[in-house]
Amino acid sequence: MDSPAYRRVLLKLSGEAFMGNLSSGIDPEVVEVVAGEIREVAALGVQLGIVIGGGNIFRGMTASAKGMDRTTADYMGMLATVINSLALQSALEHVGVPTRVQTAIEMREIAEPFIQRRAVRHLEKGRVVIFAAGTGNPYFTTDTAATLRAVEIKADIILKATKVDGVYDRDPVQYPDAVMYEKISYTEVLTKNLKVMDASAISLCRDNGLPLNVFNLQKAGNIKRVICGEPVGTIVGG
Repeated sequence: MDSPAYRRVLLKLSGEAFMGNLSSGIDPEVVEVVAGEIREVAALGVQLGIVIGGGNIFRGMTASAKGMDRTTADYMGMLATVINSLALQSALEHVGVPTRVQTAIEMREIAEPFIQRRAVRHLEKGRVVIFAAGTGNPYFTTDTAATLRAVEIKADIILKATKVDGVYDRDPVQYPDAVMYEKISYTEVLTKNLKVMDASAISLCRDNGLPLNVFNLQKAGNIKRVICGEPVGTIVGG
């Protein structure tokens, strides 16, 4: 049996990961695949919190750049993360994984409000907890929300699932000769302006000594490999 390297983790998923081959929205088949991988991790006894972006439905910063009020646009983006969270909750429960959604903005008819002690208790009982609606405040990304929640639940590591294999010295899509780092420090990420997470999230990781593993979600089994300590992707820390 595989042995997990971590007791409690925070998994950050992009909303775009749920699109599959669609131009926007949610591809149920993709969500089912992600749910299946999460089920394998939960079966190892790992306590798992999840934060999902909302970019497949609405991007607040993009709308703001086109003239929409930034605060309004960001709140709309937060609601998009709730939609994604409910979709993943449904898929997880369909495969037998007990799941709770907690939101930073109260909407009690569909989810619990975020309460740190309750979230930890759910994790201790073996439930997956999905943290929705970002931090509940405009001008903060879901990357920052993921880091904040990871610190609050005392996660051992943040796992950032992306469309590329790890952190590169430049965009690997535009530059085929881009070099991937196996390990890099928080300070290097900030000084080199590498687009891993926004600066607030990286600074919060650094201030709390919270490591970050960036890996490719599109390679089947990667979530489990990372959690079992295999050298997958890039480690940010130190």
